[in-house]
Amino acid sequence: MIRIQNIRLPLNYEEVMLQNAAAKKLHVPTAAIKKIVLRRRSVDARHKDNITFLCTADVLVDGEQQLLKRNMKDVQRVTEHPYRIPTCQSAERPVVVGFGPGGMLAAYVLAKAGLRPVVLERGFPVEERMQHVETFRRTGVLLEESNVQFGEGGAGTFSDGKLNTGIKDSRIRFILELFVKFGAPDEILWQAKPHIGTDRLTTVVRNLRNAVISMGGEVHFHAMCTGYSERNGQLRSVQCIHDGKEVEIPCQHMVLALGHSARDTMQMLCDKGLPMAQKPFSMGVRIEHLQEDIDRACYGEFAHHPALGAADYKLAVHLENGRSLYTFCMCPGGEVVAAASEEGRLAVNGMSLFARDGRNANSALLVGITPEDFGSQHPLAGIALQRQIERAAYLAGGGNYAAPVCLVEDFLHHGESTGFGRVLPTYTPGTAFASPDQYLPDYVCETLRLGIPEMDKRLHGFAAADAVLTGVESRSSSPVRILRGADYNSIAVRGLYPCGEGAGYAGGITSAAVDGMHCAEAILQDMGGAEWNG
Repeated sequence: MIRIQNIRLPLNYEEVMLQNAAAKKLHVPTAAIKKIVLRRRSVDARHKDNITFLCTADVLVDGEQQLLKRNMKDVQRVTEHPYRIPTCQSAERPVVVGFGPGGMLAAYVLAKAGLRPVVLERGFPVEERMQHVETFRRTGVLLEESNVQFGEGGAGTFSDGKLNTGIKDSRIRFILELFVKFGAPDEILWQAKPHIGTDRLTTVVRNLRNAVISMGGEVHFHAMCTGYSERNGQLRSVQCIHDGKEVEIPCQHMVLALGHSARDTMQMLCDKGLPMAQKPFSMGVRIEHLQEDIDRACYGEFAHHPALGAADYKLAVHLENGRSLYTFCMCPGGEVVAAASEEGRLAVNGMSLFARDGRNANSALLVGITPEDFGSQHPLAGIALQRQIERAAYLAGGGNYAAPVCLVEDFLHHGESTGFGRVLPTYTPGTAFASPDQYLPDYVCETLRLGIPEMDKRLHGFAAADAVLTGVESRSSSPVRILRGADYNSIAVRGLYPCGEGAGYAGGITSAAVDGMHCAEAILQDMGGAEWNG
């Protein structure tokens, strides 16, 4: 097939217009195109008076060979290489610890290969987890093993199901198609910034779990990894507490997909001497605006066009104090959610449903934190810093998981907020007025004060006086990396595969899923998988 890029179309285009535009790019009659598939669509809003879509499409066309010889701009040959999973004959059953994106895709690949993996997930099935999260938001009663951080689907389940990623990997298409197969909307196959929405992602997670089970795998909930044994540097078994009972599972291959908030398990691994290192991460607050204001700033007079939906943004500024401020996990038409996973500590995240039709827009507003800021050389010093700040945020909110909030104008001028303007916070179970100065380090607050006005120059209204800052956003990524080699094995224990965001090798749903696939492939190679299936 031929791939054509930079096909410009109006917002109200119909499918025949895509085919006509593709034919024009190729300088052929429309009838010469036998098949056309939309592969990517993004919004070009650089000119507010003429917002359009930019599309990429694959076409099957008469005379393909001759057309390619013309070396036309934006036209190239494309050859699809479907991802295939090798079959593997072995009585050994690999163990997967954690059933977030990394663990789910590792388990799926291993199950598809015929290895019947055993999954250990410390949290609850996604159906029960949804209820526990809602109870926490309504009452402030936290269940430490089932919350926004812990449980089937991982932390990404409650952050809009964003699938855009900065990595390039041929496995991404397989992941997107798998998600669609299990209930995600078809649009994620061509959206420039694909998202599933928390309300639909739960169905995808449940169906993926059932697929692993149908292929002979096992998924055990309430099963927390408590240790492992090795002999001469080779993994021999995994220990866990399952439904209150201590269990040891013999195995020589384990995918360790903990997620970025399994602090007690990370401490256990550190105590056992598993090599790990400090890693930079980020910290800050969530900023909320009225979605209609963001729409207007991004789209001008096209702000309410039905083809566009809720506008999003991505901003980053480098500042005179040598630090940077950037937005992350922007949730159009979303809400700020309670993301605590430990008693007496408070954290927030952002979430949208598929429709993205909420009144507010929110985004993490983050400052990079380096190991030099940790105050210690200990591998887990970054976690200690997170805990310290989350405790301070909990106290600043007055306890009971009320989040500290502050208006942007008051924060920029070192004032105290006493009431809200047009923007009302979406966080539950409650809020209390408190400046970020009460819980964030001085260098983070300084960077926020320098950076917010600079971002306003790029997105008018970003520094709106009544925009709301909610703290603390502390779980954007892991501050620890479990060291592994090029073969994905731990550098100390062969057969132990640190995986995903918690191990320090991913930064979102898609990249964690890709890393899970890499780890599964490494296991299959080590176990001698050779034949191939679909």
